[in-house]
Amino acid sequence: MASTPNRNPEIKYTKIFIDNGWHDSVSGKTFQTINPCTGEVICDIQEGDKADVDKAVAAARKAFKRGSSLETLDNGKPYEESVADIEASADTFRYYAGWYGDFFTFTRHQPVGVCGQIIPWNYPIMMLAWKLGPALACGNTVVLKPAEQTPLTALYCAALLKEVGIPPGVVNIVPGYGPTAGAAIAEHMDVDKLAFTGSTEVGKIVMTAAAQMDIAAFWAHSAIMNNHGQNCCAGSRTYVQEEVYDTFIQKAKELAENRVVGDPYDSITQQGPQISDEQFNKIMKLIESGKQEGATLVFGGGRVGDKGYFMQPTIFADVSDDMRIAKEEIFGPVQTILKFKTESEVIERANKTHYGLAAGVITKDITKAMSLAQNLDAGSVWVNCYDIITPQTPFGGFKQSGQGRELGDYALKEYTEVKTVTMLVEQKNS
Repeated sequence: MASTPNRNPEIKYTKIFIDNGWHDSVSGKTFQTINPCTGEVICDIQEGDKADVDKAVAAARKAFKRGSSLETLDNGKPYEESVADIEASADTFRYYAGWYGDFFTFTRHQPVGVCGQIIPWNYPIMMLAWKLGPALACGNTVVLKPAEQTPLTALYCAALLKEVGIPPGVVNIVPGYGPTAGAAIAEHMDVDKLAFTGSTEVGKIVMTAAAQMDIAAFWAHSAIMNNHGQNCCAGSRTYVQEEVYDTFIQKAKELAENRVVGDPYDSITQQGPQISDEQFNKIMKLIESGKQEGATLVFGGGRVGDKGYFMQPTIFADVSDDMRIAKEEIFGPVQTILKFKTESEVIERANKTHYGLAAGVITKDITKAMSLAQNLDAGSVWVNCYDIITPQTPFGGFKQSGQGRELGDYALKEYTEVKTVTMLVEQKNS
């Protein structure tokens, strides 16, 4: 059971973390981080830009050459989810700690060097763990920019890294905006490796078995609604076979009606606020486009309360593949339910996209499960479950959903250069 949350955690770290020290921005500028529950300012954060990135990269280069309440306050996700994210992040660091060591083989894996890392706001501490874990395990140094909406936990982790004795310059945290600090990291000529996680295509849910209707509806609901729909794997397109379509719609509506939206510190809350006013308005515009293009609004579609960025879980039926809500990444709690007839049809429709991060299949038929898992263009395919991620298994997408893989031993390959060493063996005279 999780501990009682602290609703007013002390904010200790608001400056830029470079070379194990806390610094004001070179420009003197700051930016506000906002509480998504109230829309009010939490505190001012030093705003990094190119000059600060230059300092951080220099510190990282020098270092390389020589050798949960806060999460909820910043992100707005329910406290129980923050605890789970932090526990999962700790597992990730623990897993990668076991990989550290020298390789002495015919091929040697060498550190890349200075790694620029840019992470999103939907899983702030988990994305930090995914990026820092393998990079540090391979002996690299890092300049990391957290999302401007959620800088607090990254800065707090920087303090913890210093406390446990990480050498100066090995990890540097530069909060700031994408066009300034992010662009400076991406364009810096002394950064050897860039790792970026940002907006990607929604996952694909394929419904095929009426006998598992409650289970199917539950997993499809979880696939889109978890983390307020702010998930790169979010299963916002739910394909349901026509024989069970109407029954499924009713089950999906019941789950949405019973979903608790509110105070993320309350133990009964299932959904907190969206991250920002900008994101809230983007989702609302897409909801409006769904109504205008002819989809049926089954439930939701509106604001909850009169402050903060809370919104109703939303269900659309009668959705076609050409609608914006089916083609664009909503990144919010909006489930679009589409009808299909045959397995070959749904595979073709699900794959007709530039993206391919994740897909889900609900079926009792193992033959169909294996066929769909093989034919869906996605980096992860979950069968009779969704969004199950472990530190040991690779995570990444097909097509425009990313290059390379995170987690598992695959992630280590992203942070090493492979060198072939060939030696002439002395031969005895014949």
